[in-house]
Amino acid sequence: MTDTRNAAYAALLLRLSLGVMFLAHGLLKLIVFTPAGTVKYFESIGYPGFFAYIIILAEIGGGAALLLGLWTRAITVALLPIMVGATLQHAGNGWVFSTPGGGWEFPVFWTLTLAVQFLLGDGAYAVKPAALLGHGNAQAAAL
Repeated sequence: MTDTRNAAYAALLLRLSLGVMFLAHGLLKLIVFTPAGTVKYFESIGYPGFFAYIIILAEIGGGAALLLGLWTRAITVALLPIMVGATLQHAGNGWVFSTPGGGWEFPVFWTLTLAVQFLLGDGAYAVKPAALLGHGNAQAAAL
C-alpha cells in the first residue's frame, strides 16, 4: 500500500535527484569535455555530431527545470529519448557501468526513474508555470 501522506515528498526527492544528475551531466559535456569534444565523441560512436548540442541543451535545461519543478511531466518525456539512446549505446558493453565503455544498468535505471517521475508528477515545492506568468495563484511553492 502506498503512503499517500509522503508521496509528494518522495516525488520531490526523485525530481531533485534527476535534476541534479541531468544538470551535472550536461555541465560535464559543456565545461569538461567541451561542445567540440562532445561532438567528436558522438561522431566516434556513430551519432550525428549536432546531437551533442541538443543533448547538452536538453540535459542542462531539463535538469534546471526538474530542480524547479517546471513542466515535470513534459520534461521527463522529453528526456526519455536521451536515456534510451544512452542505453542503446551501452547495451553491448555488458551490465555493469564500470566495464570498459560503460554497461547498460545505469542508463536503464535512469530511464525507469524518469518514467516513475512522469507517473508521480511534480511533487512538493514545484514552481507552477502559471505563477511565473503572473496568472492564478502567485504562490510558487505548493504540495
